[in-house]
Amino acid sequence: MQAILGRSALVLTVLLGMLIGIGLFTFDYAEGTAYLSNDPTACTNCHVMQPYFDAWQKASHHTVATCNDCHLPHNFVGKWIAKGDNGFRHSWANTFQNFHEPIQIIHRNSVTLQNNCLRCHEGLTHNMLASSTINADLNSCIHCHSDVGHGPMK
Repeated sequence: MQAILGRSALVLTVLLGMLIGIGLFTFDYAEGTAYLSNDPTACTNCHVMQPYFDAWQKASHHTVATCNDCHLPHNFVGKWIAKGDNGFRHSWANTFQNFHEPIQIIHRNSVTLQNNCLRCHEGLTHNMLASSTINADLNSCIHCHSDVGHGPMK
């Protein structure tokens, strides 16, 4: 019985070691540490993001906002939860080539984007939003300002 437990522990240890090793290799191969930074070029590690990066460089906000400024929450915990969630989903989608083209923002990320627009432009938008009776879809900043964060896509 003790020999069986010893072998089971050895097999479990080897499998766990392999899983950790594959995870670390994948993280290094995918330049995972780049995603911990605020550098917009990290987004171009995935070829599908290159047109969005190029369009951002032509947009009016490229000198004042990076990807993280618009696409992530600005509180410490929320930022890292969103980075983990987005990182997992993006890795899965790119590994298995399972994503819509052109890429589309998911609802919770569009809420974050909208909140960040309002956070940065609060002085300008506060009075407009307080008196707005427009429906929620039309009340989204990017409904009218779609080329602010990412300029014309080519």
